[in-house]
Amino acid sequence: METFTYKNTQISYTESGKGSALVFLHGFLENKNMWIPYEKYFSNKFRVITIDLFGHGKSENLGYIHTMEDHADMVFALLSDLRIRKATLVGHSMGGYVALAFAELYPDHLKSLVLINASSRADSEERKMNRDRAIQVVKKNAKVFISMAINNLFSDDARADLSNQIDIVRDQALETSLQGVVAALEGMKIRNDREVLLHFGPYPKMIITGKDDQIATESEILDETNGADVTTHILDCGHMAPLEKEEEIIKLLQVFIKKK
Repeated sequence: METFTYKNTQISYTESGKGSALVFLHGFLENKNMWIPYEKYFSNKFRVITIDLFGHGKSENLGYIHTMEDHADMVFALLSDLRIRKATLVGHSMGGYVALAFAELYPDHLKSLVLINASSRADSEERKMNRDRAIQVVKKNAKVFISMAINNLFSDDARADLSNQIDIVRDQALETSLQGVVAALEGMKIRNDREVLLHFGPYPKMIITGKDDQIATESEILDETNGADVTTHILDCGHMAPLEKEEEIIKLLQVFIKKK
């Protein structure tokens, strides 16, 4: 594990392997440890970077609102420090929103873009209200919110089959600081709509979601990618595809990256 200082804030990341750069970005209430199986697999042929986003894992908070642009700027600064000119970004959920912000701000530094369980659209008014409600619940009882939130991210089948992994994810999520949880919710709430990037972004794009995903729904993802040059996969899982369908996603990434 390595550390990088960005605007007086300690950022935790890992780096392994050599070759073309592959950057993995975790989602809300997650951390870079979720990518360990992916890191082990891909570091044989790629230079793999996994990063703890602000206020998650071992990375410190930057402020009281962590915008997707804040995260993207930090990722770019880290890649610049590592002398990586171009990278493939793989983002899960909130990490996908960060990858989209990076794609908008630094298109010349993006080799290809992979979104997992992540919509390119901004929050609807209803979702913004849900974020506000979540912030209030977090401030009253973060543990209850986190436990409920983690459970709801998995499909019914996964809850039975992956109970041990779900417990680990929940325990890791409970380590997220209150400030980090709220700052992420505030940042996701005000994120920009970036659907246009799916249609006009000058780099290869792939989106993966689950048919039981209640956040990046199958219908929404198919609507966003309609008419766009985007490789799209709908898997038999919920919002936690990287855990529920690890082997399948590794294969999809392998094929996608090889082609590009």
